[in-house]
Amino acid sequence: MGCGSRTTRFVWQSRRKSGSLRNYFYTGGLILRKVYMDNAATSYPKAPGVGAAMANYIENVGCNIGRGGYQSAYDAAGVALDTRERLNALVHGPGARNVILTPGATYGLNFLLKGLLRPGDRVLTSPMEHNAVLRPLKQLEQAGVQVEYVPCDGRGVLDLERAGAQIGTKPRAVILTHASNVSGGMMPIEKIGPLCRRAGVFFLVDGAQTVGMHPVDMAEMCIDALAFPGHKGLLGPQGIGGMVVTDALAGAIDPLVAGGTGSLSHSLEMPDFLPDRFEPGTLNLPGVYGLNAALQYLKQQGDALREREYRLTRHLLARMLELEGDGLRVLGPTEVFNPRAGVVSVDFTGLDNGEAAFRLEQESGVATRCGLHCAPTAHLTLGSYPQGAVRFSVGPFNTFAEIDYVQGAVYNLLCR
Repeated sequence: MGCGSRTTRFVWQSRRKSGSLRNYFYTGGLILRKVYMDNAATSYPKAPGVGAAMANYIENVGCNIGRGGYQSAYDAAGVALDTRERLNALVHGPGARNVILTPGATYGLNFLLKGLLRPGDRVLTSPMEHNAVLRPLKQLEQAGVQVEYVPCDGRGVLDLERAGAQIGTKPRAVILTHASNVSGGMMPIEKIGPLCRRAGVFFLVDGAQTVGMHPVDMAEMCIDALAFPGHKGLLGPQGIGGMVVTDALAGAIDPLVAGGTGSLSHSLEMPDFLPDRFEPGTLNLPGVYGLNAALQYLKQQGDALREREYRLTRHLLARMLELEGDGLRVLGPTEVFNPRAGVVSVDFTGLDNGEAAFRLEQESGVATRCGLHCAPTAHLTLGSYPQGAVRFSVGPFNTFAEIDYVQGAVYNLLCR
């Protein structure tokens, strides 16, 4: 279809008038459908109301909290408290004051690991972790912390028996991702947590790929700390996230960052109460307002959204498995009805993965994430290092028709 054809101009103008232009883009004389399959990096679109809530804060509120003695500051503090309460309820945490608002999951994980572990301590983790865990652990290892790995098989499945034996040696802590950002496979945190609790070992969980779209119960799973972003499964904005900590773990952590909190201003020591002890400086209040709006939406629609994402994930995995063996290898667990994050990564065995991702976007409008996904040891475990993989990741606003369209786009690459 030529770029100057009447049909092209008509469709393009019709899309503009209908307001659905964000689902299409124009390249090389063609109008292509735009299919966003990178929700593991950040969700898109965001929950309804997120942008409006952030704009409302910036345009109509604008003040700080914990500093000003006037009504708008009290109102903003109320939104922050409501956000903590909603997050605590979502993950069945120990209390709203135990919810620490952070710039994101990476900040929270650094805060937890570097605040807890000291030279001579041992910590257990897995090779399926993101660099948000592995890089802080590498820095700590260089400072004298001993890092040990619980082995996983070639599909990224944790050796639970070996994990139990290693936990029995009583390391200082165990840190695991709830779900791999490469394979989508879920770690058995509901089994690891009780093992840690009985052994007197702190259990830390990276919930970057699950919180919001998968059930997390800190009390039942015996989780001492949970770190998460606001911009993935919670459907909120970037730049805001949190960590939820038990009182026992909070008492063992040194504050990684110190500064003003608006409380105990006469003292040069950080406050000894939560959340102030771990929240120096000014919060990202536009982000808090946006996250609050997303949490309200999840409260109303969360069960339906989660069920939809589960079904979309199963559909995506099944469609990719139909192409396996014809120049495609699916990474990670392949049991369609097993719980997993909304991630399916594939290795194009006869085509460079970078070229495949580029052509998917240029020829079919499919946006993916290609490479090592900030998880090199996961790719080593899955046999996809150094070439990496092309990752497709769904969100609750994708459609089944889009997934069928993605399968067709992949099939077209394999057949050329």
